[in-house]
Amino acid sequence: MPGIGAYKQRLPQADQALPGRATEMPLHNRHHLHGRPLKDAFAGLQRVQFGMGCFWGAERKFWSLPGVVTTAVGYAGGQTPNANYREVCSGETGHAEMVLVVYDDAVSFETLLKTFWESHDPTQGMRQGNDAGTQYRSAIHCDTQAQYAAAIASRDAYQQKLRDAGLGEITTDIVFPAPTFYYAENEHQQYLAKNPQGYCGIGGTGVSCPIGVAV
Repeated sequence: MPGIGAYKQRLPQADQALPGRATEMPLHNRHHLHGRPLKDAFAGLQRVQFGMGCFWGAERKFWSLPGVVTTAVGYAGGQTPNANYREVCSGETGHAEMVLVVYDDAVSFETLLKTFWESHDPTQGMRQGNDAGTQYRSAIHCDTQAQYAAAIASRDAYQQKLRDAGLGEITTDIVFPAPTFYYAENEHQQYLAKNPQGYCGIGGTGVSCPIGVAV
C-alpha cells in the first residue's frame, strides 16, 4: 500500500487534498447482521463517530452492544468529499476511518466511551499497531455538546490511568460538532461479519477505563 512512512504522518492542507466527487458511494442500506438501515434520519436516536484504527475491527466492537441500534463505517475529518477507500489510504484526503454508532437509551454514552478507550491504544498518533497513516488516528466526533463534555472528561480520567501504567499521552481528536460522515463502500460495511477470518488490527492497552467510577 502506498505511502507508508513519514508521508502518511501528516494531514494534507485543503489545496493539497484530492478533489473527490459529488456522488456518494453506492450503499446497500441494510446492516448485514440485523437488517436495520445504515443511513436514515434516525429520529429519536443518538449518534456518534469513533475512529480507532482499521474500521473493520472497530465496527465489530460496537455492533453487539445492547442499545446500539446500528453501525456503519465511513470516512470523516478530512477534506475530500465522497472519497473512496483507495483515496483515503493514499494519505491525500485527510480522512480517518470512522465508525458511525447509532444508539438509544438502553446504552449509556459512558459505556460507548469505555468500549472506545479500552479497545485500542489512543497514544499512537497517526497509527494503530502496524497500521500507519493518518486514516488510522484515534478520534471521537460528537453530535452534541453533552457528548463532547463527557468525552473530554473520560479522556482526562483515562489519561491518568495510562500515566500510572507508564504509557504515553493520548492523541485522540475529540471534535464537536461532528464533521460530515461519508459512508464507505458496501464491501467494507460489517466486514468482519461477512469475513469472520478477516484482518483485525486493533487492540487495547490492557488498562481499564475508570468511567462509571471516577467520572
